[in-house]
Amino acid sequence: MSTAPRRALLVIDVQNEYFTGNLPIEYPPVTTSLPNIVQAMRTAHAAGIPVVVVQHGGPATSPVFAQGSPGWQLREEIAALPRDHLVHKTKASVFAGTDLAQWLEQHAIDTLTIVGYMTHNCDAATVYEASHRGLKVEVLADATGALPYANDGGRASAEEIHRVFCTVFHSNFAAVCSTGQWEAAAAGGVALAPDNVYLSNRRARS
Repeated sequence: MSTAPRRALLVIDVQNEYFTGNLPIEYPPVTTSLPNIVQAMRTAHAAGIPVVVVQHGGPATSPVFAQGSPGWQLREEIAALPRDHLVHKTKASVFAGTDLAQWLEQHAIDTLTIVGYMTHNCDAATVYEASHRGLKVEVLADATGALPYANDGGRASAEEIHRVFCTVFHSNFAAVCSTGQWEAAAAGGVALAPDNVYLSNRRARS
């Protein structure tokens, strides 16, 4: 007999920096992702799923997320909603230098649902570490977001980055779904599963 997942919703870095600061999220647009994050938080709270809100901070001289700056502040829609735990971090992974792992263990959490920003940075680092720690992971693709990059490694649009990372997550590390799909699964106590590397590659080659 299958056991219902013991979920926690992890709301990563929904801070003003990504809306009105120096790192504006482009894809999906925040007009899509923010309402879905809010909806996921409300759904989780109503269902008794613990909500963990994460806030990233940098040094006072940093051009982004300088602690205490307007960009560092949580988006007001997120700050206004109930939460069960608040985590302050300074690294990409929410596990790095925080009490997240201990908190999850204390609450017998086996499945981590990730929303927030950025798909390819803090979300990705947390997805990989959670998976390596033996947790099941879910990523709500329409409640996360990316921005474009250009550097010596290449150039990529926000859409490309978001799509590629979500594809890679679902190939092995996390079940990627929409907010609506997750709400249905949470209501039914149903586990969501990722694909696998072999089948993901086989489909691409067929």
